[in-house]
Amino acid sequence: MIPSWLVIGGIGFLISLLINRIPPDDLRWFFRLRRPNWLTFEFAIPFIWIFIFVCLILSASITWDTDTNLMKKIILMIFYLSLEIVILAYTRVMCAMRSLMIGTLIGGGGFLIGLGLAILVFFTNKSALYLLIPYLLWSPIGTYVTWAMIPLNRDSI
Repeated sequence: MIPSWLVIGGIGFLISLLINRIPPDDLRWFFRLRRPNWLTFEFAIPFIWIFIFVCLILSASITWDTDTNLMKKIILMIFYLSLEIVILAYTRVMCAMRSLMIGTLIGGGGFLIGLGLAILVFFTNKSALYLLIPYLLWSPIGTYVTWAMIPLNRDSI
């Protein structure tokens, strides 16, 4: 039998391949944006996201392996999937629309989905809940960074 973390991680990877196809013009727009002077940790952001995605995969796997009610498992996996899609849509949609405000709204929406998921997972498994904490801590920071970039890039609201 294939371990749940491998299946969930594989599905997550395939979805990221589908959503993260960002055209070069959109990436150039993103990299030309001005950032706040205090954003000295931008080099670490990809590593932070890798860690968060690993935590989300492990959390989903623990949740899947813990609960015996198939319908509850499916609902929780839909929440995990929705969260991944919103996280990945942040860069894709923000760059396509060339709008930092859209990015801020998507980031805030992702936090709300993550918070709702955490509340549901609270009743399933505490270890799975703890693995959601990195996302719940980072998401408001990433959303704030995007929001703080708006005044620096008035043409990209």
